[in-house]
Amino acid sequence: MEGKDDTSFKYKIVRFFGLKILDLYVIRKFLGSFFLAIILILSIVVIFDLSEKIDDFIEHGAKLKEILVDYYLNFIPYFGVLFSSLFAFIAVIYFTSRMASNTEIIAILNSGMSFRRFLVPYLISATFIALVSFYLSDRVIPGANKVKLDFEEKFIHKRPVRFKTKNFHRQIEPGVYVYLQNYSNVSKVGYNFTMEKFEDGQLVSKMFADQIRWDTAVDKWQARRYYIRTIDGLHETLEEGKLIDTALSIHPDDFKMRLNIVETMSLKELDEFIKKQLMQGETNVTAYQIERQNRIAFPFSTFVLTLIGVAVSSRKMRGGIGMPIAIGVVISFTYILFTQFSKQFAIGGMLPVMAAVWLPNVCFLFIAIYMFRLAPR
Repeated sequence: MEGKDDTSFKYKIVRFFGLKILDLYVIRKFLGSFFLAIILILSIVVIFDLSEKIDDFIEHGAKLKEILVDYYLNFIPYFGVLFSSLFAFIAVIYFTSRMASNTEIIAILNSGMSFRRFLVPYLISATFIALVSFYLSDRVIPGANKVKLDFEEKFIHKRPVRFKTKNFHRQIEPGVYVYLQNYSNVSKVGYNFTMEKFEDGQLVSKMFADQIRWDTAVDKWQARRYYIRTIDGLHETLEEGKLIDTALSIHPDDFKMRLNIVETMSLKELDEFIKKQLMQGETNVTAYQIERQNRIAFPFSTFVLTLIGVAVSSRKMRGGIGMPIAIGVVISFTYILFTQFSKQFAIGGMLPVMAAVWLPNVCFLFIAIYMFRLAPR
């Protein structure tokens, strides 16, 4: 009775969405193989990562709960989404080549179903994976990455990296510019500080200080041996002193900002961050713009690689499923290599960021269409 109810429920779903029982069969195969590939590959990645970092965990006193919850629980979804399109491609190659080897595809096409119609459940599954990946990358993973990066700073990169920033010049607010000749991230002290404020293109105040120091007690900058020149039309005033608190909209972390800070931002936050960096006069924002485009390009690549996977593995070949899997591995590595190579054109300024990020998808889409036309019908 229970089996009958199950079958009845499946038929209701099929009728409601206009699908066939075969579509549900392919979707179940696709998503089942996809999640199986994720579990297997991520298990291997976690084992290798743990073997590499276990000495750091022990040395810095990380607790088991922190390792499992704060690090690996946030580590797994990040890498799962990052390679979701490749996992989908591997899944398609695996189960479709098995169907072809068992002559299931030949039987399906001989029943009157066209090869284009056979592709429908693949596209439905790819859409599901792409939408879930996009949602996770925009809504879930940024928060998870904050916890993961905090864990890394505490237990993996515990020893601070010493560096000095020289000739730092930035617009921190519209019309407000700061300059530092030297800054040390260890002492959080900057030397030969200047701040200029403009209104309607006119200089209204200028501040000089021999030194500024970050006061961790109040989370503010303190200027030492300072001079403030205020200009009001033809009148000028000069103020000087030994110590003053300044409310600068800049934080010591801004001097040591890591590229992966953008991994903790949603698309909306990333857009605001890029806009702020451009306003501050930061010219090296290409990496952040690449990350923004990747958030959309990666989910779209699921469709492209799915189409290629079906075209490659739907033909029955001698030797079983080994040849389609080998072809799939070659295509996967080629796609990854092409993706990394095209980004260098954007970093080098030879291509716009959008063109460089989307170029692999566009090229492989043409390859997918060509291969699809050669696939059995």
